[in-house]
Amino acid sequence: MTGIMTAAPIHRAAGRFLLDPAGAVFWPDRRALIVADLHLEKASSIAARGGLLPPYDSRATLDRLALLLRRYAPERVIALGDSFHDEAGRARLPAEEASLLARMEAAHRFLWIEGNHDAGTGLAEHAESGAVFRHVAGPVAAGQVEFSGHFHPKARIATRAASVARPCFVADAHRVLLPAFGAYAGGLEVTSPPIRALFPRGGQVFLLGRERVYAFPLAHAGKAA
Repeated sequence: MTGIMTAAPIHRAAGRFLLDPAGAVFWPDRRALIVADLHLEKASSIAARGGLLPPYDSRATLDRLALLLRRYAPERVIALGDSFHDEAGRARLPAEEASLLARMEAAHRFLWIEGNHDAGTGLAEHAESGAVFRHVAGPVAAGQVEFSGHFHPKARIATRAASVARPCFVADAHRVLLPAFGAYAGGLEVTSPPIRALFPRGGQVFLLGRERVYAFPLAHAGKAA
């Protein structure tokens, strides 16, 4: 993360939130950093089943998280599930990565939400100050804003020269869907039915650039720029 990073501010009933180009949300009023789908130790999980991935994903993901912690100096980190690729992922962290995560947890209070990959490792959901945090999007009460992950949203922008797909946030007045933060997380197009179903009245895409976030209507995703 070099140069000047420009986060995109959004305003919801629960307050002001900053959508960072690294794929995290900062909530200034509550001094909280929100991330989703770190999928730590995905490579080792796949290797145990005979797959081949370079075993560097956890370090890359934690290094990116460490940069954000220095950037925003949050009091808390809210992790929206699938923080580990499976329930035993934390135990498989190499010594250096385990030490790095332990130092982060000592300096910042982590709130772990459980996901489908790491069920039983955290809270089912958490609500505070008009915001609700969960892994998979669900019903949203009047006056609330929901933050969720799970779908690893990405958007494709077509130009005359090429078609480019990048991770993104998707948001409307009541939901903010976060991109996956993990190095090997992959993604699901925002034009896919599961994501479209969450935003029946449309929404806004916030595409992650190298140093800024690019906003455009969800209806424009996949169309020529």
